[in-house]
Amino acid sequence: MKNFLTKLGIDLRLLGMIGALVALCVMFDLITGGRFLTPRNLFNISVQTASVAIMATGMVFVIVTRNIDLSVGSLLGFIGMTIAAFQVHVLPEYLGLGHWSIWVLALLAAVLMGTIIGAAQGWVVGYQMVPSFIVTLGGFLIYRGAMWWVTQGQTVAPLDPTFKLMGGGAEGTLGETLSWGFGVVAAVVAIALILLSRQRKETHGFKVKPKWAEGILIILAAGLILSYVWTMNNHQMAKGAVKRVAEARGIEVTDGMVLNHGVAIPVVMLLVVTVVMTIVSTRTRFGRYVYATGGNPEAAELSGINTRLLTVKVFALMGALTGISAVVASARLGSADVGLGLLDELRVIAAAVIGGTALAGGFGTIYGAVIGAFILQTLQSGMASSNVDAPLQNMVVGLVLVFAVWLDIVYRRKIGV
Repeated sequence: MKNFLTKLGIDLRLLGMIGALVALCVMFDLITGGRFLTPRNLFNISVQTASVAIMATGMVFVIVTRNIDLSVGSLLGFIGMTIAAFQVHVLPEYLGLGHWSIWVLALLAAVLMGTIIGAAQGWVVGYQMVPSFIVTLGGFLIYRGAMWWVTQGQTVAPLDPTFKLMGGGAEGTLGETLSWGFGVVAAVVAIALILLSRQRKETHGFKVKPKWAEGILIILAAGLILSYVWTMNNHQMAKGAVKRVAEARGIEVTDGMVLNHGVAIPVVMLLVVTVVMTIVSTRTRFGRYVYATGGNPEAAELSGINTRLLTVKVFALMGALTGISAVVASARLGSADVGLGLLDELRVIAAAVIGGTALAGGFGTIYGAVIGAFILQTLQSGMASSNVDAPLQNMVVGLVLVFAVWLDIVYRRKIGV
């Protein structure tokens, strides 16, 4: 079996994370009497995971460079509250209520805010040599307080209807037809990336997998994507939402009409971010510099890498991704209040660490962080479905986090890293 997996080129750590995720799903499905592994619950888990997973992809870069960002939860809340007030109280006065560009301007404002604030924190860390723990701890307190001052603690609602589509829900999906189209395109892209990777290795004289192993990976990748789309297309909308969604999509409403959700828009956004961040981490100079700096900062600096500017870029990227997550989180709730993003910084760091990112720096994968986020959300959702008290849920998550770090340390000692 080990020889078979080696020929497939599958990372054993990745296989272990996927195995843990599957085991959790099966366990909670048995505990809840088959209510956990349903299209409805899997839809909810994927939507709830999106905002944390998007930030976790950026946290990988932060931790790989031997830094930490404790401010992302508060920054998410501050950005979410600000863009909510922006689209409710400011933009309608100039553009008119329900103008088509409101959601676009809100999204751009969120990304811009996150980028500027993240870059400012990175400048203090990189150029002023203040430890990232202290800088982002200060940010944790500052942004949470600033969030309150934006609206004096008042909840901002309702948000722009088009903006709310980015949060999922009955309206915030691709629908059955577009979901199948999305699934086919995603499967083709996955196959193309596998084949291009093989071609590039052959061109440069590197060892490649056997063709049968490549074929199995292609089948697995395409199969998983299309299976997920099929599952989401089997999640029926509630009767109350069918008429509303049908009218919004220009579909004639008939008695007994049934509509299915399909893939949620936040999941599409997460997939796009994951693909882009994976390409950045593995196929760009910036990504190589990030891992080189995390592996040995002194050697990286001596080799000509501007590690200070790199730190600014990494935190700016983290801020931009936090802005996107703020859009997803506030859109999902349909409002923004002072509790938005509370403790998300801990979930994001936990997702990255559970996904195999080394706190000592130098190692971490984007897909690992995303799987870590799904493991974390599955664990929390499963315990909630099993009527486990909230305090005990936090205790279990804490134990899982410590256990994951311990396993990572044992694994590294075993392979001599």
